[in-house]
Amino acid sequence: MAVSEVGTQTAHTESPQDVREWRELLARHADMSCVLERELQAAHQLGMSEFEVLERLAEIPEHSGKVQKLAGAVHLSQSALSRVISRLEIAGLVERKICPEDRRAVNVLITEAGLQRHAEAQPTQRRVLAERLHAPVLKSCGWAEE
Repeated sequence: MAVSEVGTQTAHTESPQDVREWRELLARHADMSCVLERELQAAHQLGMSEFEVLERLAEIPEHSGKVQKLAGAVHLSQSALSRVISRLEIAGLVERKICPEDRRAVNVLITEAGLQRHAEAQPTQRRVLAERLHAPVLKSCGWAEE
């Protein structure tokens, strides 16, 4: 993006290449999200965000993490993450625990059932990534380019 100084203000000139790349990034994200959501739901009864929460917890050696830190790792607001955790908790895949070091904080712990569901779903997620991440965007989820 070109930047030019005008008095004390900075003026930005539009770069068509930047706009194209931004739109491609958005389209690829939408395509990947849609395919992951569909495949994970059909095969494992997990949404993409639910899988990501299980994945992050499974990667931590103690399989437990603070909600606030987890929210940043999975790129969800604490409110959205709380809804995801509630769904996972109802399914018996995670448990909420009061943090022993800071009683104001809540930890989330992946259960044995959660570890098993994650292990079953991970190959599906990895297959979708391998097939779709660098492939042409399919636009197979009902949205169209304007």
